[in-house]
Amino acid sequence: MSTITSEFLNRPIFRIVSEAAAEKGVRAFVIGGYVRDCFLGRPCTDIDIVVEGSGIDFAKAVGERTRSHVSYFKNFGTAMLHYRGDEVEFVGARRESYRRESRKPIVENGTLEDDQKRRDFTINAMAFSLQKEDFGALVDPFGGIRDLDAGIIRTPLDPDTTYSDDPLRMLRAVRFAAKLSTPGRRFTIVPESMDSMRRMADRLKILSCERVAEELGKMLQTACPAMAFRLMDEAGLLKYILPELLALKGVETVDGRGHKDNFEHSLAVLTNVAGVSDSLWLRWAALLHDIGKPASKRYDPALGWTFHGHEVVGARMVPKIFDRLRLPLDEMKYVQKLVRLHLRPIALVDDEVTDSAVRRLLFDAGDDIDDLMTLCNADITSKNEAKVARIRANFELVRRKLVEVEEKDAIRNFKNPIDGEYVMRVYGIPPCREIGVLKEMVKEAILDGVIGNNFEEADAFMRLHAPELGLHEV
Repeated sequence: MSTITSEFLNRPIFRIVSEAAAEKGVRAFVIGGYVRDCFLGRPCTDIDIVVEGSGIDFAKAVGERTRSHVSYFKNFGTAMLHYRGDEVEFVGARRESYRRESRKPIVENGTLEDDQKRRDFTINAMAFSLQKEDFGALVDPFGGIRDLDAGIIRTPLDPDTTYSDDPLRMLRAVRFAAKLSTPGRRFTIVPESMDSMRRMADRLKILSCERVAEELGKMLQTACPAMAFRLMDEAGLLKYILPELLALKGVETVDGRGHKDNFEHSLAVLTNVAGVSDSLWLRWAALLHDIGKPASKRYDPALGWTFHGHEVVGARMVPKIFDRLRLPLDEMKYVQKLVRLHLRPIALVDDEVTDSAVRRLLFDAGDDIDDLMTLCNADITSKNEAKVARIRANFELVRRKLVEVEEKDAIRNFKNPIDGEYVMRVYGIPPCREIGVLKEMVKEAILDGVIGNNFEEADAFMRLHAPELGLHEV
């Protein structure tokens, strides 16, 4: 058992825990992510304390010393408090066993060694002793420090046992590989672990949708989200998680003409978006923006491969994916909108950038126009540098036009200057179809630039065209 430098444990909370442990006659350790991140030089404010005894009782004793409020979670045998910017969670050391049909463990009291054996990966099983006699000693029975130095993800026990017991750990392995990787250093999952995932992939079916979605969200928020989806594909997990994404894989060739691999293209777009935005839901939109392509793929001898209408097909698929994963409705609408509109700015680049087309784009995108433009810019992935330069130059023209039209016409948060109550009052009519038709005529006139986006011009336009609908002022 080697001793590490004390700088990792110089926070006051650790001395407080050490003193409380001595007073209670129990052994306490820092374990898991905090230990791992210390060696990686990553800031960490989430601290897990494992105690050989009752985690709840011990948390209460520490809470009294720190004068902190303690939250108890009796069903899980855990407790948590906040102290000087850190979130400190306490749990009693335990051993676990599983039934095959469930990932909910049978839990018994145990020792630190038992607790380390139940951990998902060696790099998350390391612990620092908080006992006064060996304060700061590293307890690392599975060689986590060696694996961390080698940049590998490995299970403490046989991977078949680890993944069969709790199949969520397969997704966690992927997530940690993506999370811990940097441009200068890639973490890998050991081959025997990848082989085990392929054997155990169908065990993912026992997981709740919510837990799967939570892991996917964490993967998407890593610095290397595309890496996570490639690893899931390689391990045979993706067909159980996002089969719609898997359907994008591969290149079909007819008469010597092939299309790009839309799976790799989607991951390239995701990488581009991740490079400029931390938004989880924008990253979801990047991942899913082309999911309608397999259903819309056609081969035209004159044109080659086409995917006409894939944005509409994809937008219809988004609600089904979000419903399956129990993802939030409001965010679903946002992602669906971006998927549906993601070709529009590019179409403006290819065609003449008219004020009318820009107004309609602003109207349809609303407050999400900036995110839409970020997605569309990320969607430019051609290897033809001259083509990319030309598209990006035109794209900047669209951006400038968006600003000009928005400043002039205020379309982004469009609200029709004419409402139904006003129409009923002017023409003395009850609610009827003609009111909606008249309002639509006013809206279209504004978007086409026939009239300005103001009440005076809208009112005059309404009064001019209302007689065409059989409406007359009272």
